[in-house]
Amino acid sequence: MRGWWREVGQLVLPTECAGCGAARGVLCAACRAALCGGPARRVRPVPEPTGLPPVYAAAWYTDQPRAVLLAHKERGALPLVRPLGRALALGVRAAARGSGAAGAGGGRVLGLVPVPSARSAVAGRGHDPVRRIALAAAGQLRREGCAVRVRPVLRQVRRVADQSGLAAERRRANLAGALAVRSGALTSGDAVVLVDDLVTTGASLAEAARAVRAAGGRPVGAAVIASPPIGWILRTRG
Repeated sequence: MRGWWREVGQLVLPTECAGCGAARGVLCAACRAALCGGPARRVRPVPEPTGLPPVYAAAWYTDQPRAVLLAHKERGALPLVRPLGRALALGVRAAARGSGAAGAGGGRVLGLVPVPSARSAVAGRGHDPVRRIALAAAGQLRREGCAVRVRPVLRQVRRVADQSGLAAERRRANLAGALAVRSGALTSGDAVVLVDDLVTTGASLAEAARAVRAAGGRPVGAAVIASPPIGWILRTRG
């Protein structure tokens, strides 16, 4: 109910640009371009966790993209899901092209697997931001002719500590064995792209990839909206 009222309020009452605050409306043209105006980039955390599939990000986690992500995730600015979905779609397309997986123009349907949030976090926010953005990205990709669908097959099987403030090694230890695929949700060899809103150390995506592989799936890549620019190795691909 909280999320429903929040969404209605956002639709009825005009707001300032979530990225820069300088214009009325959901997102101004300049901030939209900073979020999803260019090709997704291949990014790698340093150090790179074992088992992490190739990760593609649409934007740097700075300035306007950071403000937009936080406005959607923490303040419930739900109309931002459309531009965020377009940004995530850029990463999915790049991951599919980089791996040669089906879904980027024909063949088998490519699954988009959101990294799950804790139930308490979803309840506190009143919505599941990553799943909502994944659905928007899938809609965008289908309109572009890509055969994709969201497959929310991952679940948390144990509680984990708050990741904020933890170093990379402690994050990996905190998340080890925390995720599993729902029984029967994947068949052997299913190709999927893991999706999340943000990547920092890569621990969450590496754990998600481990869980998918344990269930017989094939994580061909990962797509996120943003990654931090400092301390990362970057390779740009068309």
